[in-house]
Amino acid sequence: MVSEQWPIIGLILVLADWVIRIAALIVIPRDRKPTASMAWLLAIFLIPFVGILLFLLIGNVKLPKKRRDRQTEINRMIAERADGMDLVADRSEWPTWFASVVEQNRVLGALPAAGGNTAHLIGDYQASIDAMAADIDTAEHFVHVEFFIVSLDTTTKGFFAAMERAVQRGVVVRVLLDHISTGRSATHEATYAELDRIGAKWSFLLPVMPFKGKYQRPDLRNHRKLVVVDGRVGYMGSQNLIDRSYNSKKNLKRGLQWQELVARVTGPVVAGINGVFLSDWYSETDENLLATEHLPATEAPFSTDPDALDCQVVPSGPAYEGENNLRQFLALVNSAQQQVIITSPYFVPDEAMIYAITSASLRGLEVQLFVSEIGDQGSVWHAQRSYYGQLLRAGVRIFMYPGPYILHAKHMSIDDDVAVIGSSNMDIRSFNLNFEVMLLVRGPSFVAEMREVEAGYRAVGRELTLEEWEREPASATFLDGIARLTSALQ
Repeated sequence: MVSEQWPIIGLILVLADWVIRIAALIVIPRDRKPTASMAWLLAIFLIPFVGILLFLLIGNVKLPKKRRDRQTEINRMIAERADGMDLVADRSEWPTWFASVVEQNRVLGALPAAGGNTAHLIGDYQASIDAMAADIDTAEHFVHVEFFIVSLDTTTKGFFAAMERAVQRGVVVRVLLDHISTGRSATHEATYAELDRIGAKWSFLLPVMPFKGKYQRPDLRNHRKLVVVDGRVGYMGSQNLIDRSYNSKKNLKRGLQWQELVARVTGPVVAGINGVFLSDWYSETDENLLATEHLPATEAPFSTDPDALDCQVVPSGPAYEGENNLRQFLALVNSAQQQVIITSPYFVPDEAMIYAITSASLRGLEVQLFVSEIGDQGSVWHAQRSYYGQLLRAGVRIFMYPGPYILHAKHMSIDDDVAVIGSSNMDIRSFNLNFEVMLLVRGPSFVAEMREVEAGYRAVGRELTLEEWEREPASATFLDGIARLTSALQ
């Protein structure tokens, strides 16, 4: 009897297989990049049942409609508050192309540019956390903290102590932390308990709690890192609030240490950094503080120093339609006239980005890329390596930051007077799947600081040459190509 059923079961499986394949051809290419569509179709055609399960789990890059509608509402409120305000005192020194980039960022992310700012870079891991704690000790009204990973440990205990002192002074301390990523840290339970003990108001970012009605694609994460004190001082960069080893057993075993870069910012643009925090707070808690816990940009200290900077905060993420950071990076690289220097720990660009970078080199610009010599994420590291040959043949210079350090800083400098710094890697995940935030800066003094940082990377690292790369055996690059294919699954 059972043997008689096998042909029927086999026929059903064959029909199901073809239904999946045909449905995939209809559904997957819709509103999806060709590279991503091809990667998903390849997965589904090779492993139909597993592929379709993966697609159903992580194939939708959009957040729930309520969350996307909330972002639209926030953008409208920010745009209304900024309408008619010109916070840049003098645009005459801007490069001719810069105004169009600023306008694109404003249209996509709602936040305008502002002049009269100061910004300084901090490359020392502990020093950046200590500087944040010192500014928290000056808070009189509010402290806003948002990180991809928050951990109570020996490195961050001073930061937590500063938050506790602020609460004791009557200052409202609000903390946002990514649910999945912080939950994976070794000290997450102690961290939550400490936030409760000191009296901070805190919430998860993008919680995955299906039984509480809070769910979206689980790998859509909030990757932002920022701190705001009273709307006067802000911090943005690549660094999480955790020990330099991430307290991970595998990192400790390998002796890995993260190398970061953070910008301390003052001036009207801090209102934009705070606006990003308040938008995330509203999205996660339904508490709208945009009108109350917000120092308007027009009331912030405005620097009249000749080295004052014009800055713009550029948020991005799956709640936006326009891939804000990808468009900003493309506009900057395509507009550069002299040089482009990129630092990215996870460099897995899409086709448009790799063409922009190689084209910049081919049209005679000095183009440099700083990456880590070793990787902490195998698949990403191999996918990144798959681009080295193409870059080197186009004339891009690649510098490898030595282990046991992971160069985790995320920044780019254009010519002598434009730079960006923040949380976004130059990879498909940061372009499409993560909530990120970048600071666009125009000012020779800031770029000169970044040039010093880049010179430091160059001094301790080594340059990868085309001759060296071409000696790589095929067996060493096989996994690179496989990882590159799978990187497009978004």
